[in-house]
Amino acid sequence: MRGQWTGTYKGQNVEGEMIANIDEVGDHFECEIYITPYEKGVPTSVGYASTTDKGEQHRITADVYPIDPRNARQTTWENIKNLYPEGTSHNDRVEVTIREEAGNIYIQSVQDSSLFSGVASKFHAPERSKIQSYVKNWSDFKVYLAEFADSAFLFRGQAKDWPLRTAFHRRERYRLNEFVNQDIFTLHRRLSGLTDHYFDLSVPDQNGAFLNLLQHHGYPTPLLDWSYSPYVAAFFAFRDVKKNSKEDGYVRIFLFDAGAWRKDFRQLTHLALPSPHLSVMEFLSMNNPRQFPQQAVTTVTNVADIESHVLFREQMGNTKYIYAVDIPYSEREAAMKDLKFMGITAGSIFPGIDGVCEALRELNFDA
Repeated sequence: MRGQWTGTYKGQNVEGEMIANIDEVGDHFECEIYITPYEKGVPTSVGYASTTDKGEQHRITADVYPIDPRNARQTTWENIKNLYPEGTSHNDRVEVTIREEAGNIYIQSVQDSSLFSGVASKFHAPERSKIQSYVKNWSDFKVYLAEFADSAFLFRGQAKDWPLRTAFHRRERYRLNEFVNQDIFTLHRRLSGLTDHYFDLSVPDQNGAFLNLLQHHGYPTPLLDWSYSPYVAAFFAFRDVKKNSKEDGYVRIFLFDAGAWRKDFRQLTHLALPSPHLSVMEFLSMNNPRQFPQQAVTTVTNVADIESHVLFREQMGNTKYIYAVDIPYSEREAAMKDLKFMGITAGSIFPGIDGVCEALRELNFDA
């Protein structure tokens, strides 16, 4: 049952989308379930519940909170009921059954299934990216980049054609409210004495900068790193490929049209949202000396399957947002030689002792 499940629900005279984020915690599951009605005059809600074990069927009582339509944040009914037609109500506790069967989960009201009934399917991570790619050698790739010289594209380099997924979701975590309210709180308390700047998490810019700091120091977050520079992305793609490698394989560089994406979709600054989103964020560089030399920019998301999210919107709007280029491992030496000439080395990308040592290792050792 652990995972991210997406689907639809039906209630009394209302239908909508449903997202269930379920984590395995010890001997039971913890659930975070969002329901977003298609009709704008009905409130969106989030429910929280725990199971008693890790079976396939459960009877649970969920605590339910409305979502403020002005900022997409969890709130109380008293705070927003004036935004809805007179007579609109909101239940703060709901008893439901939840069961897993044949690759779906089914959620129904215990009292009467007509009051609430939902079905959702689970995201299963593919081993390889679903983005169609073009195979190019290093020289052709540099020529290809001329098409994007005046664009608002972002670039991401990987040693293999892994699917686009955040470290948070790769580690099989799904409940973002728990991440925000527990992980971030604990990390802020532990790290505040180690940073030159005190991060005020109530300020969106500083909250984002703190998240970015965690990302760049290895803590799994729902952030994905990109660069404004295709050559920085190429460095990261070839970085972990062995020198003079005889292995058959390809590095991958993703190209994401952030300009078109920002124009077409609302960009949101917080994580725990009721609807799937992917937002492009430029965080303040506080206690993060790597951010500027890497020309780093970040996407923030609450979806485990970023590629399907983007591809679906491409199909709906007939707009191409994402591309991929695969370059053979055999091109590593030519690429790294060019990148060094451009001043893109481990020493410049990673200011400090680690970067200098990696740059000299590249120079002085064959493998």
